[in-house]
Amino acid sequence: MTSAPRTTGDLPSAPADLPSAPADLPSAPADRTLPQLLTRNAREYSQLPALSWQSADSDGNWTTLGWGEIDEHTRGLAAGYRALGVGRGDHVLLMMANRSEHWLSDLALVRLGAVPVSVYGTAAPEQITHIARNCRARLAVVEGAAQVALWEPLLTDADTPLERLVVAEAGAEKDHFPYAALLREPLPEQFAKELDAARPEDPLTVVYTSGTTGEPKGVVLTHRQVMSNALALDAVVELPPHVEHICYLPFAHIAERMLGIYLPCHRASHVHLCADPTRVGEVVRKVRPAQFFGVPRIWEKLSAAVRAVLSLMPPEQREVIDQAFETGREHVGYRERGETPPADLEERYDRARKDVLLPLLAAGGLDRVTWSASASAPMPIDVVRFWAGFGIVIMDAWGLTETTGVATSNSPKTGFRLGSVGRPVDSVEIRVAEDGEILVRGSSVFSGYLQADGSVRSALDADGWLATGDIGRIDEDGYLWLTDRKKEMIITSTGKNVSPALVENALKEHPLIGQALVHGDNRSYLVALLVLDAEAAPAWAAAHGVETEGGLTGLVEHPAVRAEVDRAVAAANTRLNRTEQVKRYELLAEEWGPATGELTPSLKMRRRVIRDKYAGELSGLYRD
Repeated sequence: MTSAPRTTGDLPSAPADLPSAPADLPSAPADRTLPQLLTRNAREYSQLPALSWQSADSDGNWTTLGWGEIDEHTRGLAAGYRALGVGRGDHVLLMMANRSEHWLSDLALVRLGAVPVSVYGTAAPEQITHIARNCRARLAVVEGAAQVALWEPLLTDADTPLERLVVAEAGAEKDHFPYAALLREPLPEQFAKELDAARPEDPLTVVYTSGTTGEPKGVVLTHRQVMSNALALDAVVELPPHVEHICYLPFAHIAERMLGIYLPCHRASHVHLCADPTRVGEVVRKVRPAQFFGVPRIWEKLSAAVRAVLSLMPPEQREVIDQAFETGREHVGYRERGETPPADLEERYDRARKDVLLPLLAAGGLDRVTWSASASAPMPIDVVRFWAGFGIVIMDAWGLTETTGVATSNSPKTGFRLGSVGRPVDSVEIRVAEDGEILVRGSSVFSGYLQADGSVRSALDADGWLATGDIGRIDEDGYLWLTDRKKEMIITSTGKNVSPALVENALKEHPLIGQALVHGDNRSYLVALLVLDAEAAPAWAAAHGVETEGGLTGLVEHPAVRAEVDRAVAAANTRLNRTEQVKRYELLAEEWGPATGELTPSLKMRRRVIRDKYAGELSGLYRD
């Protein structure tokens, strides 16, 4: 019932004979719903590529659907889900990687008036149970055998309404419904009248917070809130028409829902799915995108990898690159101040960019980037300055799931300040309370938290303000500067408040230190857990003639590495006040990640998990 998608051996792009998306898409007001955007795209941009993904088999071919095919395909999927009993207002759970079945099902369910709810693939069984009970979903769509094993027990759990599983991977279904069978359902009579009837005030999705502390909370977001945020984001970015987006963060993360689903529908742009995040570099090199978003940990790892390569270059070559970096940073400095660079600097920058910077960026597929951004946690300023040397300004932004993602952003159009998270976007206003907590209200602030009885509990005060839990300040030019999470602030035994993120970012300025956690609540001084960077440490060792057979574990124990880390901690301490300085540390070789529980799926630290895991080491740092 659906036309066959285009399959090519290489990565697809818009053919020259297809109509191009105009520089300014037709107005999509905040009262436009997502199905209405899909209808517009199918009508006006039918042949423009919309979604591409790579096959999991050895040939690695890419498959592409245009916007017209998206309309047809999601209509067929919607019929299949309707035949399984999904109706308007029903929650449907999705646990899959960034694969076509996830993206297309999300839109098909929205067209039915149902509410898709994506679940992190790394969610623990107790989190899955909590989410299933909280949203009262009767259907879950899962990827393969591993996910089936996680979800099957809930089918017989008396406290969980779950009744059925749909399984995406062929051969993993067992007794459950195969995803491929959804498209074999005939379109029922009068089905067209049931589709695309969503109202702006209807829930578009429920996004569960990643749970750095406590149980995940279901954030209810409406069509109007999402569209309001999309319009506000478009006002602060500069992007070419039909821009590419590499979609690799989990769909359970609000950033990827906005960047990988809702904004592409709003802009009629082209999404490239990357189901395996470890292969994002490979996809970036193929796509050479004009935009790239990464949470701070992604930018940290990218900069560590580039620095590791640069450290192995001959001194004369490195000197040329360092000079180009200085020119790049000088040029960015003028742009940051809103000034026009002098003619001689413009000439030097153009020459450095052409001869040095672009060839380096091209090796990683970033030579066409015009908009790069980060959010989710404070960005280390040394990482921002590193990329500024390439002429790439990471437009750091800030927001919460509860603000539909971005609430403030730096912008190439309206201005930026390196180290800040920018100014409020048009859909919100912000202020700082007396205790430093950031408050926000506006048209893209969420409806409330989903309760198990189906009601929605507002978290706004009488005047509509949301207390975000983040601490910060607003400067005289209206830029917001983050300090830390209110609940994560360290209060020492002397009553001093310390921002752990500030200290941790200072420590991570040395390339050897990939991750850091600062500890010291109710203590007289701070200590830290430091993790060697898995890419930078071996490169540093090779450059300094340090040999060991024990990998990272061997490097942790090597006297030369310990001495260098001592110097790194001492250097960080010189930039911190006395209360913020780290007196002792433990050096670790094992990187923290979502799979081992120290990071959330969105790569934020789970401080409680890390403190519990290394309780013995932390206690030992306080022994005399």
